[in-house]
Amino acid sequence: MFQIFEPPAQRAAASERIKDMRQLMTRARIDAYLVPRADEYQGEYVPACADRLKWLTGFSGSAGLAIIARKAAVLFVDGRYTVQARNEVDTEIMEISKLPRPRVSEWLLENLSRGAVVGFDPRLHTVAEVERLTAALKPKDITLRLVRGNLVDRLWGRERPAPPAAPVNAHPTKLAGRSAPDKIADIQAKLKADEQDAVVLTMSDSIAWAFNIRGADIPHIPVALAFAIVPQSSKPELFLAPEKLDAGAKAHLQAFAKVSEPSALEDRLKTLVKAGKRVRLDPNTAAFWLASQLGGPKRIARGPDPCVPLKAIKNAAEIKGARAAQLRDGVAVTRFLCWLDANAGSGKVDEIEAVRQLESFRRETNQLREISFDTISGSGPNGAIVHYRVSEASNRKLRAGELFLIDSGAQYLDGTTDITRTVAIGKPTQEMRERFTLVLKGHIGIATARFPEGTRGIEIDGFARRALWQHGLDYDHGTGHGIGSYLSVHEGPQSISKAGMAPLQPGMICSNEPGYYKEGAYGIRIENLVLVSEPRAIPGGERKMLEFETLTLAPIDRRLILKSMLSADEIAWLNEYHTRVADEIGPELDAETRRWLKQATAPL
Repeated sequence: MFQIFEPPAQRAAASERIKDMRQLMTRARIDAYLVPRADEYQGEYVPACADRLKWLTGFSGSAGLAIIARKAAVLFVDGRYTVQARNEVDTEIMEISKLPRPRVSEWLLENLSRGAVVGFDPRLHTVAEVERLTAALKPKDITLRLVRGNLVDRLWGRERPAPPAAPVNAHPTKLAGRSAPDKIADIQAKLKADEQDAVVLTMSDSIAWAFNIRGADIPHIPVALAFAIVPQSSKPELFLAPEKLDAGAKAHLQAFAKVSEPSALEDRLKTLVKAGKRVRLDPNTAAFWLASQLGGPKRIARGPDPCVPLKAIKNAAEIKGARAAQLRDGVAVTRFLCWLDANAGSGKVDEIEAVRQLESFRRETNQLREISFDTISGSGPNGAIVHYRVSEASNRKLRAGELFLIDSGAQYLDGTTDITRTVAIGKPTQEMRERFTLVLKGHIGIATARFPEGTRGIEIDGFARRALWQHGLDYDHGTGHGIGSYLSVHEGPQSISKAGMAPLQPGMICSNEPGYYKEGAYGIRIENLVLVSEPRAIPGGERKMLEFETLTLAPIDRRLILKSMLSADEIAWLNEYHTRVADEIGPELDAETRRWLKQATAPL
């Protein structure tokens, strides 16, 4: 199994750890200390040795920040994690605050005295984050102080897991679509155009993409934790423990790059400063420590990671791989849904068993490399926890009259998948069907959207919410995120959300996943991946329009749909989608599952 089901940390342990943290703060002469979820690479996911926020507070979500002050403590989370945080964190010792209000700076201004000192680890906070917070705290003369040696690590001591040492391998050019030297040349061309001498790459998925390598340092995300310096004209340098490279990866990299020990990075950065080089650093994704080694934030050449826009637009080989991966994954998911339909009503199936069965169907493709994230397998009220992760402690049976939400994905060499289906166990209530249909209307609103070039995700996010808004309902997460090509399941810069400022461009892949969550009762989400198409002329129109091609192939539970709430066009879309699912998935299935699929995809 790729997924494990260990119970969350004990709340009592968190209480003692925060008490010990305050003693360290007293010795360090600071009034508060910042504990982010991020590691020094600023990725969304972190290895066990860097999961400091979870160790200290018990919160296991992928985004959050804690502030430990002398007499108060707070955990900041976004809308995805409000329910989960209350379940995992001792709210008697720690306040739970939902972003965006109040902001971190507002809490500090309200809870700290004038002239207070806030400590932070410069490797765990971005340049932009430190600059914003410094400016926001000035009115009360509260200062940020760089604390050397992470305080959580001091408390963690010998129990802290060892850093990951997973092997690194070369990613085939036929799947990547372009050679690593070609990608490096594009980065160097950007540096030349911007009159910069070098760029420091800090994002693990950017490095994996640019160098055509993959690793396993992060659970479920095939990346190696590394930094890289790409100069304008000479060989790039990759800071990665050489012993992690297999023979193929070593030969692959030696052809165009230099590989150095991670410990050499600090000296190399100082050498660039001494030589007067103009070094590009992304202030939104690079740690403050890196900027300090380059002479301080005012000395860096600010600019976004040049890999991000290049990586986001999939080439022909990556799109071909995505389609193949979605078809393969759709077969596995459809087999699972057939199994679920046959067994869930017995009262013996629980959330963990569902996860195991789905992973087994994916393994039977003989091409599964990993799952792309911990499967969200939520029965009844657990489905209302947006990023719920089942454990042995929380595991519950799938019960008649409830909904079951399962959000999962896979990593194949040719593509990354992410799909959510909500399934009725037994007979659903009228309310469940009404709200499922509202979510479906939003899903179809995105799937059928047409929009001009330059349109941003923020401008179509409302397409998914309109039906819910009309009934006074909403959901507290984005409608869609970008997705990588055998890389991160969450990828920028594109998103369909209230914060989606990047224009949607042909070749980008996004999720389409509106939802609805009734706390303590059930959750609903319908998720497919979609590809932004090339612009095309619309008959009778004046401008070419972009639209989405739905890539994911698996049936949507018809038993939860109220046909009377759908328009003729929405019914047509669903019937056409299900016809396509049956036509493409059906031939890959055994006879029993094919019969089930025929019924599951019958026209409304």
